[in-house]
Amino acid sequence: MEKQIWLDEALYEYGGKDYYPFHMPGHKRVFCPETLKKPYMVDITEIDGFDDLHHAEGILLEAQGRAASLYGALETRYLVNGSTSGILAAVSAGTSRGGEILMARNCHKAAYHAAYLRGLKTHYVFPKTDRVMGLNGGISPADVRKMLENYPGIEAVLITSPTYDGVVSDVKEIAETAHAFQVPLIVDEAHGAHFPFSDDFPKSALDCGADVVIHSLHKTLPSLTQTALLHRNSERVRPDKLKRFLGIYQSSSPSYLFMAGMDACVRLIREEGRERFGEYVKRLKVCRERLKALKNLHLVSKDEILGLGSVYDLDESKLVISAAGTAVDGAGLYKILLERYHLQMEMAASRYVIALTSVMDTEEGFSRLEQALLDIDKDLGNAGSGRTGLSFEDMRKDVSGEVCTAIAEAVEGVQEEIDLADSEGRISSEYAYLYPPGIPFLVPGERISSHVLRQLCIWKEQGLDIQGLNDYTLKKIHVLRR
Repeated sequence: MEKQIWLDEALYEYGGKDYYPFHMPGHKRVFCPETLKKPYMVDITEIDGFDDLHHAEGILLEAQGRAASLYGALETRYLVNGSTSGILAAVSAGTSRGGEILMARNCHKAAYHAAYLRGLKTHYVFPKTDRVMGLNGGISPADVRKMLENYPGIEAVLITSPTYDGVVSDVKEIAETAHAFQVPLIVDEAHGAHFPFSDDFPKSALDCGADVVIHSLHKTLPSLTQTALLHRNSERVRPDKLKRFLGIYQSSSPSYLFMAGMDACVRLIREEGRERFGEYVKRLKVCRERLKALKNLHLVSKDEILGLGSVYDLDESKLVISAAGTAVDGAGLYKILLERYHLQMEMAASRYVIALTSVMDTEEGFSRLEQALLDIDKDLGNAGSGRTGLSFEDMRKDVSGEVCTAIAEAVEGVQEEIDLADSEGRISSEYAYLYPPGIPFLVPGERISSHVLRQLCIWKEQGLDIQGLNDYTLKKIHVLRR
């Protein structure tokens, strides 16, 4: 009989090894408040004296108030179902059923799920894409204005800033543009929960006029996986609707361990944030300075990318390491770092990897990464250089672009399963995306293009994790029946 592998034992065993986490969660397995070291002892339900998240008027109201004060928001709500629940609630509250929304085409899959659940007609604004590495650029305020002028029925604007790669858009101008059309701006700032705590990071969307901002505490701060915050920053999205939809999309049994962890994270930043972030920024700067010695691999920096492809700013806590032009691709570099050096990256793309850092990263961790990259770079010899200049082009060439029907109609309409190879020109009923980061490359309701098919084949050959399609082998796809 084959031995069973129990998850708790596997996690405990893994935790005792020397793999270093350059991935979320941001606590990096080292931050744990003394009061939470025995999780089963503090795992309770809504008993007397401990409030109710869905009708907070005591200790949880105060805790959320502390988070709002820390971030400077009008109101902050705990999210125990991650930023996903915040995006679902914000989009649902900001639109009417069957209404229209303007979305950045590089939004997380949760945004598309929200559009599906509300039966929304989606209009897209496209970031430009770098041809060298495949990085998405920022969202152009001018493009947002043009779409709002052309489609007066749009009820809300939703963008992702920063992106998974750390690219920040000009949120202030986009907010001013949306407000000029009496439309709220929702910003998925899941990867920017750390922005307010150092001047070396980009300015938070909360300080740029966004109406609703969603932060994943667990991504870049010392908080448990699945913990996030939704901030309301104006009256443009009704608070009663936000509350109603949060009650729908969040568990009726919120974890007190999660909520206590969020409060502990807020307390740590309030009491020790200045000192800890000061040291963190110093370590980041030392790391970036040392990696300037790379001759083949290349660490993307703010200096080279600002102003290109509507990139307004760059979060340099994300270490985006390019292998473009070398003898190794992103998946290969990821594998070498993992197997040879026991460094677990956040993700691998076609031509780069991402090392996600946080305030809890140690000097030893940074040192291991620096040495590993310098060693790999040396091994690559003169095989080529990842320092090819960035070149941003219109992303619409890379995706189907032609929206033929609403997402809900494509998902729920009469379908048939056909060979993926024969699907060019058909209307997809499925998503396709790399995970991470979970940004759909193909969306239900879009016409399948030859480029989409080619790119899916390339990703499959590279061994990247393609999700969304029911057939994991990528041989079949569901499309609308003609």
